[in-house]
Amino acid sequence: MTLEFKVPDMACSVCADKITKAVKTIDPGADINADTKTKQVSIATQADESSVKEAIVSAGYTIA
Repeated sequence: MTLEFKVPDMACSVCADKITKAVKTIDPGADINADTKTKQVSIATQADESSVKEAIVSAGYTIA
């Protein structure tokens, strides 16, 4: 399944890397595309949506 999130406080590549690492902790096989210009994160994952959201929030980011 592919999940799409708007992450308004993702400002740079370091932020994108932190989000990627957080999601990979729950699904090492996830394919993550984090676009800092549009603040969009697209995640192809086997994990459920609530777990992915929790991982992103736990990394210190807000989901709009």
